[in-house]
Amino acid sequence: MRILITGGAGYIGSTIASACEDAGHEVVILDDLSAGARAFTTGRAFYEGDIADGALLEKIFADHPGIDAVVHCAAAIVVPESVAEPLRYYDNNVGKTVRLVAHLQRLGCTRLVFSSSASIYVAGDDLTVDESATVAPSSPYATTKAMVETILRDVCATGTFSAISLRYFNPVGADPQLRTGLQTARPTHALGKLIEAYENGVPFTITGTDWPTRDGSAIRDYIHVWDLARAHVAALERFDDVVSAAGSSYEVINVGTGDGTTVRELVAAFEAATGGHVEVVEGPSRPGDVIGCYSLTGRATRELGWRAELSIEQAIKDALAWAQRREAVLAGRPV
Repeated sequence: MRILITGGAGYIGSTIASACEDAGHEVVILDDLSAGARAFTTGRAFYEGDIADGALLEKIFADHPGIDAVVHCAAAIVVPESVAEPLRYYDNNVGKTVRLVAHLQRLGCTRLVFSSSASIYVAGDDLTVDESATVAPSSPYATTKAMVETILRDVCATGTFSAISLRYFNPVGADPQLRTGLQTARPTHALGKLIEAYENGVPFTITGTDWPTRDGSAIRDYIHVWDLARAHVAALERFDDVVSAAGSSYEVINVGTGDGTTVRELVAAFEAATGGHVEVVEGPSRPGDVIGCYSLTGRATRELGWRAELSIEQAIKDALAWAQRREAVLAGRPV
């Protein structure tokens, strides 16, 4: 298959690109590099620009005829930032996606895999969710994901377009071959902050300690980014069968491990993986923070033939190994 990946120079998009290539598929990358890394496009067909730029998309499709599907990863993703700048998030994540889909229809590309988010869910009492769980986003970022899903569902109902929304839980780790990983030195998610604290010898702050979980800290379904990337390959390779079975040219699928890990348990797993100790302090929840949830993964197994295979400890080890070579990779130096 020939696949266009929007946001393909980012952490997740670049890992998906590697998984696609390893599976024998050809990838084309579109990224404006506002958050992505140019180094992650090396050796790949790459176009720098905006996903809503119709002329640029025309050039991409002219240069690479026969693109079979688009994986749409391009988005602004920082929850507290979305609370502070909601209009920018709605414009970037929703408005530009509307224009992207319109251009794809015009260019005759009618298959799309959308990077959605489990942050749209409200968890039940046991903190598990399946695809039928209540959707009630608690931040502008999460709302943008829910809005795009609604738009895609409506477009697919016309019979002119097909889409699969993969609802990500919490990607961590790096490509096990260390080709790509988190491009930022100061990531906002818990594991990134934990690595930063460990490397700098400073305390790690648990933001929010009065959630109704087994230890008071928030709970997440931490999935190795390589497992997440493999799920995209499965969705692409089984695309027509999945949307046909859905009966509406549109389907949503959770992509998680099925296990919940609290922040305190993440710290314990980190210490076990490193053999080191991390000092922990407690702080208040951040704007947009939620208790979290973890996935029931039956649909992914049934429809994609996929399940998570890599442990959180492996994700921690891969993230740490990537952190040691991140600067060299991003600078294009030998490693």
